[in-house]
Amino acid sequence: MKFAVDKEVILNGLRIVERATVAKGLQPVLANILIESVSNDTLKLSATSFDLTVVTNINCQVEKEGKITLPAKRLSDIISRLGNAPVNFEINDNNIAIITSGKSKFDIIGISASEFPPIEDGVTEDGESIEIEMKPFITCAKMTNFAAAGYETNNLLSGVICSINDKILEMASTDGNRLARAKEFVKNDENKDFSMIVPSKVLSEFIRMTSYVEDENVVISKERSKIIFQTGSTKLISRLMEGQYPKYNQLIPTSFAKQALVNREKLISALEIVSTMINEKTSIVKFEFSDGVLKLNADTPDAGASEDKIEISYSGEDMLIAFNYRYLLDFLKIAEVEEVLIQMNTNLSAAVIRPKSEEDYLYLIMPVQIRV
Repeated sequence: MKFAVDKEVILNGLRIVERATVAKGLQPVLANILIESVSNDTLKLSATSFDLTVVTNINCQVEKEGKITLPAKRLSDIISRLGNAPVNFEINDNNIAIITSGKSKFDIIGISASEFPPIEDGVTEDGESIEIEMKPFITCAKMTNFAAAGYETNNLLSGVICSINDKILEMASTDGNRLARAKEFVKNDENKDFSMIVPSKVLSEFIRMTSYVEDENVVISKERSKIIFQTGSTKLISRLMEGQYPKYNQLIPTSFAKQALVNREKLISALEIVSTMINEKTSIVKFEFSDGVLKLNADTPDAGASEDKIEISYSGEDMLIAFNYRYLLDFLKIAEVEEVLIQMNTNLSAAVIRPKSEEDYLYLIMPVQIRV
């Protein structure tokens, strides 16, 4: 096998697929990227952990067809350090890749492509597909993915539910202590209904991957327990979570007795200030709402206490409520708005935080009981 490729082209391709590799697995080939010629001007790069597979095509000049697997981390490290000269690859019969660029030369020992597991990157006639705009999908994904349960949790709460009805895309996630929901308009010219539960880890990888692609649309396909996201020449393939996701909309209060309008950046700053004296076992910050002022305080019994105040617009009776401050920061740091509404009823019932004048994005968080 022999080919030449621009440095930035192959580096971009490696960045797309390399996170799907397994550095320490039972099969050493899973730490490698499969590189194979598709035509005289196209290479396919593939990586898989079985749970997640990523495939992308890149432009190059293929002089001799073939395929090989090369270690992902070492290959990426080498290419990233090269100058801007074209990168030349030549693979010999011993699965050794000779890489040259300018005056630099490297020999990398690979593994035969025959040891790489087969990849099914399509769906059968029984599958379903829908094409929607990339931007609203990524917006909803970023606004919800963070609230799913941790990756080690192998149940539905470690996934994000996504549904498309008519021209509304709705995504939501919850870990039992908080809930994030987002809605966006999409074109959906064929007026298809589509729903799926995507593992949050997979959605994180797709969000990251899209920073390297420029496509305006994404095609989502599913069948049985498999899901495929395709953008132009790149595919992400993963398992589809199966089961009945909790009816999360029933958890959202429809009315509130108390409401505060708060500057987002000031609230972030105040939380970061008082968190210097946080009890790391609980991560609790107390919020005291009163007319025109929000006082935040935290304490650790054997270390001390902290306090900060910010101006707010508040309606309702004075209220003392406590939250896990990390949960609040998670939302505030991705909500790119000037002000947020904090809506509450009691100090033991769910509070809702949303961007000002925005009904389609909300974040529900359960308070922490204050022990007197």
